[in-house]
Amino acid sequence: MTKYEIILYWSAEDEAFIAEVPELPGCAADGGTRMQAPENVETVIQEWIETARELGRSIPEAGTRLLFA
Repeated sequence: MTKYEIILYWSAEDEAFIAEVPELPGCAADGGTRMQAPENVETVIQEWIETARELGRSIPEAGTRLLFA
């Protein structure tokens, strides 16, 4: 399990729970239950990190929020 913040919410449009990781732009997953979405996003987090490494991009440390001006 990673230590990145996960925001979990219900999406009526998708009819699923959504788990977003604000520290990793574009990193999100869905699930049919409150438990499935966070479990699914753990896989996506690992894939996000692997892809960033392959592309030579920086990987934010957990607990560091990105701020956009």
